[in-house]
Amino acid sequence: MATQSPGILKRLAQGSLVKQILVGLVLGIALAAISKPAAIAVGLLGTLFVGALKAVAPVLVLMLVMASIANHKHGQKTSIRPILVLYLLGTFTAALTAVVVSFVFPSTLHLVTGATDITPPSGIVEVLRGLLLSMVSNPIDALLKANYIGILVWAVGLGFALRHGNESTKNLINDVSDAVTFIVRVVIRFAPIGIFGLVASTLATTGFETLWSYAQLLLVLVGCMFGVALIINPLLVFIKIRRNPYPLVFACLRESGVTAFFTRSSAANIPVNMALCEKLNLDRDTYSVSIPLGATINMAGAAITITVLTLAAVNTLGVPVDLPTALLLSVVASLCACGASGVAGGSLLLIPLACGMFGIPNEIAMQVVAVGFIIGVLQDSCETALNSSTDVLFTAAACQAEDARLADNNPLRG
Repeated sequence: MATQSPGILKRLAQGSLVKQILVGLVLGIALAAISKPAAIAVGLLGTLFVGALKAVAPVLVLMLVMASIANHKHGQKTSIRPILVLYLLGTFTAALTAVVVSFVFPSTLHLVTGATDITPPSGIVEVLRGLLLSMVSNPIDALLKANYIGILVWAVGLGFALRHGNESTKNLINDVSDAVTFIVRVVIRFAPIGIFGLVASTLATTGFETLWSYAQLLLVLVGCMFGVALIINPLLVFIKIRRNPYPLVFACLRESGVTAFFTRSSAANIPVNMALCEKLNLDRDTYSVSIPLGATINMAGAAITITVLTLAAVNTLGVPVDLPTALLLSVVASLCACGASGVAGGSLLLIPLACGMFGIPNEIAMQVVAVGFIIGVLQDSCETALNSSTDVLFTAAACQAEDARLADNNPLRG
């Protein structure tokens, strides 16, 4: 028996992670149906898994970005600029899609009282101010609070400074980066156990009974997110790589989106996305910067949430909306979404900003936020899955387009 157990563990460690996650998902649903107390108890496994991902992600981002910039060779190409264009274009088209769908299938809300005592930002200027302040945060404080804007700024600054260091210093940074990457791989192998705990405890404690009263609103929200994931994003990727985008789209949804759906944290999914980029053989200098940056500004799901809930409030109150105002809402929702990670409460707390465009008072807007918290079990999961999987999708599209361009320009080709 002693000789067989290492073989079993080895097979588990080398087996398909996606299949193991599906097994964990089924077991979590089964346990929640059989015994709620047991399901709540195993929720600790999910909490530990998400905590481990969140703990390792800031250190991973700091070391990978710093190492890639410090070892960057002159003339070596990266694809950060086209990825940024895809991030911004993807977020805007997601908001525009949400506007169109909300006009075709208008939703209304059951507004409640006593929404929340959290104070939302008073304007886009305040959101941008918060992001700028995050950039000059103390590096230790940025690591402790998982402030990825601050971590990126310090990592880029130290990386450029260390480009002039000696080779032994660069080798040390690479070794530490590889060590952190190894720890990340170990943590990710526990994803099936973590998702088992998350699914069991979520179904046992919340269930989905409260979601039925907002079925149409949820259908519009989730429908928009599926539409962006399966139609809009593939179209953007096709324009970039000029071939069938769906194998890449489904790979990103399967290996990044599924994990993000259950962890409900873009920050926690950064290590998962890094591992997927490595599996796809993407340029490390590119994805080590674009993935944490995407977790901060690539927020198509957040743009959809802000737009759909705002227009639902508008429909409920009978406020007329013309086409120019709807287009302006898409722009505002995109800007708000890009700043969502810098605001406590994420995309929901930025809804009052968009509601202010239509003269909706803050008291009513915060009731809309409360509705968002009610449906947050499903809304936040789908939003995070779309946001996080798109980070890898657009990074892969830009890297593959650059590889194809270099191959076409290679005089030895053919």
